[in-house]
Amino acid sequence: MRAPTLLLLGLVAASAPALAQMKLQPKAGTGGPETRYFTAIDGLMDGNADVVLKETRQGKTVTAVVLDVCYPAEKGSDRKDRFIANLAVSGQTLSGTTQSVIEKQPVTVKLTRKQTGDSFEFRGQITIGQTVTEVASSDNSDLSEKEFQDNQTTDDGITPQPKDFTEVSPESVGVRVKLDSAADFLKGLKGEPVEIGVNSLAVTCDAMRAGEQTINLTVDPERSPALLAKAKSAPGVTAAGWTSGVVEMDRTIRFASADWMSGDKINKDKIATAVAGVLTRTLAAKSSTAAWNANTGKLKLIFKRPSQIYPSLGLTENLEITALVSSDKPGASDRLMLWISSPVISTSDESAGAKLNLSEDTSGDEEGGEPKDDNGAIEALAKEFRGQRWDADRSVWK
Repeated sequence: MRAPTLLLLGLVAASAPALAQMKLQPKAGTGGPETRYFTAIDGLMDGNADVVLKETRQGKTVTAVVLDVCYPAEKGSDRKDRFIANLAVSGQTLSGTTQSVIEKQPVTVKLTRKQTGDSFEFRGQITIGQTVTEVASSDNSDLSEKEFQDNQTTDDGITPQPKDFTEVSPESVGVRVKLDSAADFLKGLKGEPVEIGVNSLAVTCDAMRAGEQTINLTVDPERSPALLAKAKSAPGVTAAGWTSGVVEMDRTIRFASADWMSGDKINKDKIATAVAGVLTRTLAAKSSTAAWNANTGKLKLIFKRPSQIYPSLGLTENLEITALVSSDKPGASDRLMLWISSPVISTSDESAGAKLNLSEDTSGDEEGGEPKDDNGAIEALAKEFRGQRWDADRSVWK
């Protein structure tokens, strides 16, 4: 199957000396060489390769070719390997040898290139170690230097100094680190009260070409400034800051902090009690548990109420809600902000004696909108905390 990973979204020159040595050239028509790119050569490594082929042309004559291929190190694996090969040009034949970056496997490339109008065809073989991949890719189109560079923009969302937490989330931190320093940085987080996003551990083709990756962390907002200060001083870290996370502004209130502090710390027990009290009323349910996560600073609340789905069975509806409280901006502030999630609802049989085994069917769940079980919880919390809600149209607190 053809995969969108065939499109290159990385910075080629950062970790590819062979590519970096090829300077930008004037466009065709000025008499000088022209640089063109192919970024969608189909079929390589069962469609799982991320490919860029860079050509230097003098008129219609190809004078130099660099092939950059990023691919799964093992079939079905998220771990990547990569090779960069300078190919000799002899008429329509492109050939060269190199070694893969990670596994140090020998690589041999033998391709033929055929142009028909504005369409290009590549055929031949790429051998990596003992594995031979047949190349048969037709109807390829090329890109100019400007078109290629316009497609290279990537954004990991790191904001080192946000003015507030309306566009980034107070518990979500991103750290961009050079690949040769990433393992040591991660080992330095062992034993720390912080959660690491597993998805951010995979070194993508984008990261391999850029020579650095972004690690996503979740931390108690009260500890995020200290974590960021530590990260910024670590070897190989090129950027660190807050990123997008769980906080949605339409489910967030802002309020004065004075009544909700214990010294210089947020009085989380008082806030948990107040939130549970409000939700008990709005959800028409009994509070069952409330616990703060020591790593992430999130509050998990569970409420129970009789299920109306089949009253005579005496089933119980369980409502799980996550909340997060923090300062409304980095640094000193006299305001706090509180976010709560939409309820996650499940049904169980908690009656005496033999019980029904129930399973949840989520296939018919509707997406978007405020759940009917919310019953005005955000507005009720705003009144309880004498807080403000976010005006999305004007991008201000109201």
